[in-house]
Amino acid sequence: MAAAAGVSPSSLLRLPSPQTPASSSWALLQRRAPRPLLSLAAAPPRASFVAAATTADSSNGNGNGSYSGNGSQASLMPQFSGLVLDESSRSKRPYKWQRVLLKVSGEALAGDHTENIDPKVTMAIAREVASVTKLGVEVAIVVGGGNIFRGASWAGCSGLDRSSADYIGMMATVMNAIFLQATMESIGIPTRVQTAFRISEVAEPYIRRRAIRHLEKGRVVIFAAGTGNPFFTTDTAAALRCAEINAEVVLKATNVDGVYDANPKHNPNARILETVSYNEVISRDLSVMDMTAVTLCQENNIPVVVFNLQNTGNIAKAIVGEKVGTFIGCTRNLEYRESTEGSLDQEDKILVTEW
Repeated sequence: MAAAAGVSPSSLLRLPSPQTPASSSWALLQRRAPRPLLSLAAAPPRASFVAAATTADSSNGNGNGSYSGNGSQASLMPQFSGLVLDESSRSKRPYKWQRVLLKVSGEALAGDHTENIDPKVTMAIAREVASVTKLGVEVAIVVGGGNIFRGASWAGCSGLDRSSADYIGMMATVMNAIFLQATMESIGIPTRVQTAFRISEVAEPYIRRRAIRHLEKGRVVIFAAGTGNPFFTTDTAAALRCAEINAEVVLKATNVDGVYDANPKHNPNARILETVSYNEVISRDLSVMDMTAVTLCQENNIPVVVFNLQNTGNIAKAIVGEKVGTFIGCTRNLEYRESTEGSLDQEDKILVTEW
């Protein structure tokens, strides 16, 4: 129809010139033109975006920030306005380590029960972990299964081979992990369980990057099923996961006060060792961890702290770096650091370990 009216088809695609009087079509294009982008100089600094993201995450129960419970995200923003840690503020943190791996043996979980899980023990663990996560410490946990089933002890019974026995022991650790997760979440600690082999109905599969992301979001991650391979202990799993997630220390919570120079059950004069090196643990065959775990820690320069879980407050003390139990690693030099402004008060002094 346009060609019949003597109008060229190409002229229909020609837009009016800006110099021509403003037509209705040109005015419409001007109204629809995109607005210029905001200047980068006017944009808030990157730390503000981090604070906003952390606030939004904590309002969903996934972060470690505080939440007033009124559903208003805007009300949370002011308290994160200073959420930028420079080097001076990092040096004043009231704890030694930023990310720790807590190893809890099955026997310690049993408490006074012979072959079971003591709810009082799991609640004590949950409360002490909660107290340090509020400080910003990232906590991962490896649980044993000896309170339910120990593969090495049952191997050979009724035709049960070692591999099958170890797999049963791995599933025992999953039972402990789920119980501990339920206890922690009952007091408001966001917790994830990751297993070395897939049990997708009850736990996540172990994925290193996902585990690290959970820790960065303030969640506690419980690693279960050991390494997923028979013939390896959960102590080795603790050393392995510690190296994988870049944790700074293995905290081994047991039912003894630390490492002794002799078996205290057989030698009443046995004394607890305050500090011991990796080589000394290996050469003297000190039964604190299996040799594979000790060697893995030594090769990756991972210190180990062995302490008694049954003493109230020991978990929190070990996590923040206080002197408790036995330290395995290089010789530590404990000293109090003074601020540049002068001497600190006794309660404000920070315990420092120099390697």
